[in-house]
Formats: sequence, C-alpha cells, structure tokens
Amino acid sequence: MTTSLGLPIVPQRTSTPVGTSGISFGAGHHFTADPTLDLDALVAASTVPLSVIVQVTKRCNFDCSFCSETLQLPDPSLAQLETMYRHLAGVGRVFLSGGEPLLREDFGDVVDMFAEGHVLAVPTNATKGIQHAKRIAGKIAFANIGLEGPRATTNRVRGDYDQVMAGVRALQEAGIPLSLSAVVYRSTLDSLPFTYQIADVLGAGKLKLIMPLRKGNALDLDENEFITEDEAGNLFDRLTALRSTHQWSPALRLTTWTPENEGHMIVVEPTGAASAWPVYDAKDLFEPLGNLLEEPVTEIWGRYRFKRNHYAKYLGRSIRTAGATRA
Repeated sequence: MTTSLGLPIVPQRTSTPVGTSGISFGAGHHFTADPTLDLDALVAASTVPLSVIVQVTKRCNFDCSFCSETLQLPDPSLAQLETMYRHLAGVGRVFLSGGEPLLREDFGDVVDMFAEGHVLAVPTNATKGIQHAKRIAGKIAFANIGLEGPRATTNRVRGDYDQVMAGVRALQEAGIPLSLSAVVYRSTLDSLPFTYQIADVLGAGKLKLIMPLRKGNALDLDENEFITEDEAGNLFDRLTALRSTHQWSPALRLTTWTPENEGHMIVVEPTGAASAWPVYDAKDLFEPLGNLLEEPVTEIWGRYRFKRNHYAKYLGRSIRTAGATRA
C-alpha cells in the first residue's frame, strides 16, 4: 500500500508484552518498562534473557572497516537452528544476525522457524533485500539497516550505499518496519545529522549509534577514529537538539563501552557457542557461557554474570536515549 505520492505506508507500530514482568517491546523498536520497576528485582526474577543474538551465518558481502566478526565458520544447518530455536524458549527478542544473514538462500525458512514465540529483528546491510523482502514481511518486527551516513561516508566505512538503498526500498515496499544503526568514527561525526535525516525520511523506528570495538577489522583503525565518552555525550546532545529543531521522529539511542554496558549481549555463534559480549579483558571480547545446541538458554542464563548490565542496557538505563517515536 502506498500514499498518493507513491511512498510506502509505514505500518502502525504496536507494543508487544514480553514475559510477565511489565516489559513491552514496540515504539522505537526497543524494550520499555515502567521506570519505577526495580531493576534488581527484575533481574532476580528472570530465568531467560530479554534478547539474544543468533548468528545464522558468518559470511558477508561487505568488508566493513569496523567489523568484529571476521572469523569464518560454516553456516548452521536448519536442523541445528531448530535445536537453537527450541532451546531459546521464553526469550523475548531474537536477532537473526551475521555476518550478513540475508546471504542465506533459505533465510525465509529460518524466519518461519523463529517467528513463533519471539519478537524477531534482522540486522542487515539490506543488499539482498530484493530477494527476501516479500517472504519475511509480516514475520519480523523490524530490519535494522547499517548506514553510517550519506553515499560517500557509507561507501568509505561500510560498503556500497546504492546497493544498500536499493534493498531498503524493497524492504519498505514489502511493508517491513526499519531502524538504522551507525558505527561512529571521529571522521563520520559531521555525517550523522544527515544519517538522522535519512532515518526520518524512511520512517525508521530508531537511529542507534554504536562505538567501534577493538576487534577484527577495527584493530586496523587509526586511534584517532575512537571518540571519548565526553565526545559521545556531546554528539548525543547535539543530535537531540537537532531532533527537536527539525522534529525528527526516530528515537535516538547511543551505546558506549562503559563498565555498566560490559557483557550486556548474549551472542550465539553458528556452532551454537554462546558468549557474553563485549567482555573487555576476554579473548576476542567473548566470555564463553555454554552451547545452545547442547542445553537450553535457562542453563546459559544461570551462569551469565552480566544479568544486571543486560537488563539495564536493553531497558535504556545504561545508555543515552531520546524519544519514543510514534506508537
């Protein structure tokens, strides 16, 4: 469905309750909870994570200058992914990630498998959006598109801007909600207001800003590209002011690598190996937790030592946030 101008109509966003703890997922493509809810009580009552990242492939058709996932592994089979799916029972949101997940020709089958019982999100460079958009439409909550800025910036930092935008248009035409994420360098700071404008034009739920981590390709980055915590705060304040001035709709979220955010993600590799990420003094920033092919996520959660960081980050209490977007 399109408007009279031929632009796709963005589906109305609704909130989805997650578990029984008063947490919902919806506006802005992130979790929300009553701010009066006690974080420690939520953690103490939890038996599973709010969110888990499942790498359905390590392959990618880009070679992003910040990429941390440069170690290649064979793709998990559909049978292995089905085991992971069963072992993730109770988890609120699952990211079907990579690598570039849409490189899997059977990605539609993977989405069909995980769509029952989970809020699904797909981080992607969108370049294979044309091939998969119609098949996955209505089954994922949103696609998170990596985009560092306008054409020249994205081409330098990530990959082919025009390929990305062609895929984005296909996802939009299929009615798939979008969010954007950008890895922030010092040399891309001036591009970020344009990134925010692009997010607004696309009707994105949020723009997520992330600092690079020293792993993989990012080990070759010039040290000057890593901004400080104070600079990140100034960036966020600047973009928040521009958001108000220009009435941009997407929520804004910025994650920096402070002690409060250490290990907040649980990542499952194609082998089933589950790890806390990023753990600053651990090899490859991964702290092993177990294997999702061999045991349910409740067992992995039981030995996970960053539960409070996990909840604090995903509920927006340890990162910078602005805006709730259209409901």
